[in-house]
Amino acid sequence: MMFANGGVLGLMIRDLPPALRPAALRWQAGTLVIAIGCALYAFPQLLPVVPLVTLANALFLSGLTLYLRALQRFFRHPPRHVDLLPGIIGTLSVLWFSAIHPDTTIRIIVVSLAWAVLMGRCVHVLRSGKRAEASRSRQMLKTLFLLVAAFTGVRAAYFVAIAIPPDFSVADGRNWMNLVSPMVSAVLPVIGTTAFLLMCSEHIRRQWENAASTDYLTGLANRRTLTEVGGSYFRARSPERQIALALIDVDDFKAINDGFGHDAGDLALKHIAATLEAEITADQLLARTGGEEFVALLGRGDLPSAQLAAERLRSAVQRHPFILRGQRISITVSVGIAVSQADDADFASLLRRADQAMYTAKSLGRNRVELAA
Repeated sequence: MMFANGGVLGLMIRDLPPALRPAALRWQAGTLVIAIGCALYAFPQLLPVVPLVTLANALFLSGLTLYLRALQRFFRHPPRHVDLLPGIIGTLSVLWFSAIHPDTTIRIIVVSLAWAVLMGRCVHVLRSGKRAEASRSRQMLKTLFLLVAAFTGVRAAYFVAIAIPPDFSVADGRNWMNLVSPMVSAVLPVIGTTAFLLMCSEHIRRQWENAASTDYLTGLANRRTLTEVGGSYFRARSPERQIALALIDVDDFKAINDGFGHDAGDLALKHIAATLEAEITADQLLARTGGEEFVALLGRGDLPSAQLAAERLRSAVQRHPFILRGQRISITVSVGIAVSQADDADFASLLRRADQAMYTAKSLGRNRVELAA
């Protein structure tokens, strides 16, 4: 089953986005390495005891290390050289307590600690990702690591408690723990690989959803998202709970494109987006609706609070010039604000009134805030 899951993952890697393939390759390698380690225990007659135990444990530890590397790559965590230590220490300990100073109990304890450290690091990486990345498959994978780590501790405690003899072999099928251990060890390569594939699938789905709801250049919400959120706000409005929005248009933006090129214009738009976003509160929404036009959904509020918010946005852009190759380029914006009224038919009508107010601000000299009629 481990070899089969590793093979299936290998076939699917080509269908994954390039950004996910390195993580998937590491996970596949970890699955196949653990499978080889299990195969060695399944056929103990292939090697003498000491090389068999040392190589099998080295493969298990290497597989867990590859799982950790896969998760670090998936969540874009920088790899740490210290994460190689559990595998190295565990392998050397197996060799020492098998060939030089035979002691099966100490060997099992050290290897169990190495397993637990690696699985604990995997859980840490799974828990430390962004909240937006939370998913059922990720929770499933975290649970699997925790369960196997818990079993590893129980297994070590059991062998310590029964005072195993010097000639005891973990490949001996007469002990019930030796029969259960490979079943539990297969959980991560078999069920874990399925969970990892589901995690990749959910990551791709979130990317598509994000692409459909955000502006490709600035990362702000796009017109579609603004319409959806604004529509829900509009439907929930009441005479006591009005909603307000500000339509923001960059003044003389064509001069930037003509004078410095369209690449500079894109950089300027990113700069303006970042400047405006820094002034937006948690209950507000900033969107780019096209070209050099932005809309700030100011949420529920009255006219005075909307004017203050809009003036804060206008002033922020004016205070923070755009720096291009060491040259300071002053940028200003004209803002039109509209507050919902009883005769507004829908959110689009509110947006149209803000647009008209913005053109009024343009006609009165730019770099100002005007209220819609």
